[in-house]
Amino acid sequence: MFGVLAVIVIVVLLIGLLLPATRSARPAAYRMQCSNNLKQIAFALQNYETSYHAFPPAATFDSSGNPLHSWRTLILPFLEQSALYDSIDLSKPWDDPANAQAYARSVPVYHCPSLGSGLSLGSTTYLGVVAPHGFFLPTGSRRLSEIIDSPSDTLMVVEVPSVNSVHWMQPVDANESMPIGIRQSQSVTHQGDAND
Repeated sequence: MFGVLAVIVIVVLLIGLLLPATRSARPAAYRMQCSNNLKQIAFALQNYETSYHAFPPAATFDSSGNPLHSWRTLILPFLEQSALYDSIDLSKPWDDPANAQAYARSVPVYHCPSLGSGLSLGSTTYLGVVAPHGFFLPTGSRRLSEIIDSPSDTLMVVEVPSVNSVHWMQPVDANESMPIGIRQSQSVTHQGDAND
């Protein structure tokens, strides 16, 4: 009886000692997963460029100049999401009833695990940097040869605070001043800094 009680006490003590380590490891693991998501997005953008000889436009537009879909929609086939991509009517806006089924889907690579269920379904905090001299142009595609900064100095996609989240299909992104504001913000998702 004393042996069983001693084993129980030892197990409880071990759990007590390991629990704080587990709690402190979780944010680091979430940040790593978020960083991996951004790497997958960067690889998808590079594969898109290899296939089409240009990076995707920040958004697609109808003949009247109204935005239809985000670059996040355009790279779905390069994120192993071809079936989802094929279900989207690209001639209609992202929030059109014709695209309701795709709109209701969440794409795991577009979701930061640190946010848990804190965002509405389908929301993302990964925005492209859209500016005349940014990675994404406000209109049109950009060729790789047009990007003259080194890869380590070029912001493709940044993680923004959850208050700036958008639906992954929505053609809304960050302007060139938003990443600077994120660095100064106290509302970043991860301890210490946001991913980019």
